[in-house]
Amino acid sequence: MWQVIGQDKVLALLDRSLKENNTAHAYLFVGPPHVGKRTLALNLAQALNCDDRKPPCGQCYSCRRILEHKHADVICIGLDSKTEIGIDAIRELQRSANLPPYEGKRKVFIIEDAEYLSTEAANSLLKILEEPPPKVVWLLLTAEEAHLLPTVISRCQRLELKPMPLEQVEQILINGYNVDADKANLLARLCHGCLGWALSSLADDILEQRSQRVTKLSSLTSASLEQRFAYAQELATQFSQNRRPVAEVMEVWLGWWHDLMLIKGGCKEAIANIDCAMALEKQAKSLSLNEIRGFLENLYQVQEEISKNVNPRLAVEALMLNLPRKNNCFP
Repeated sequence: MWQVIGQDKVLALLDRSLKENNTAHAYLFVGPPHVGKRTLALNLAQALNCDDRKPPCGQCYSCRRILEHKHADVICIGLDSKTEIGIDAIRELQRSANLPPYEGKRKVFIIEDAEYLSTEAANSLLKILEEPPPKVVWLLLTAEEAHLLPTVISRCQRLELKPMPLEQVEQILINGYNVDADKANLLARLCHGCLGWALSSLADDILEQRSQRVTKLSSLTSASLEQRFAYAQELATQFSQNRRPVAEVMEVWLGWWHDLMLIKGGCKEAIANIDCAMALEKQAKSLSLNEIRGFLENLYQVQEEISKNVNPRLAVEALMLNLPRKNNCFP
């Protein structure tokens, strides 16, 4: 059975395609991080290789092998610790695509973070999408569709995974995972409809990382320019090794400043960081709406620039210069 929750329209379309033996040779799964793209990709790989009459069964040999990441015909690549997906990785997939399936019915190649394909890698992928080998399905996963080549997008069947309503996430956490109501409400707000993030936070130290990042933001509001630039250098160094942590920092900051704007606009009940409501209210009082809006715009701009490989140090240094400096913004 499908493991993805809250994507009924997408699952209905895939079910129909499987029953009619009319699946596409390439799919583009679009949606924010942790919305379920990877889970859906693995599920579809199971369905394409499943031995049951109602795929994916999750129990047959192929389904189990794929779930354990041991199936020879299902290959997944992504950023890992790199800053882009290079042409060598795509060439290796191309060589494999031209060989027949080894232990399953179809070869399935899953490319996570497809927006980070290098130009050379994207063009190389385009060639094989234009002339797809038989018994091969490509699954491209992206949170930033606009950064993909339009020609690559046009060769794929696009499926959008949308965030779930807050109340639905909250009920799943309470009823399905025995999370207490207060924590379920906090996680449902922080995940912005992406259940995967909430579930990951139950097992990992994501909430602790978030707390550390908010604390860092607190200290920077009253830090000297030298301290701010040192932090910009720290982020830039991290970025050169792995994009993800820096992207996560930006997301935490965006969430925080979005909450400040909500409070300033009289919509306190809609904030995500409900466990920090008092600190947010105190900071909001010390800032004007224009200051909050202006810094939010700067955050979005830096997020966009970093995704386009603009020098991350310069981008973050500019952000530090524009961060409103207030004393005692936090308790």
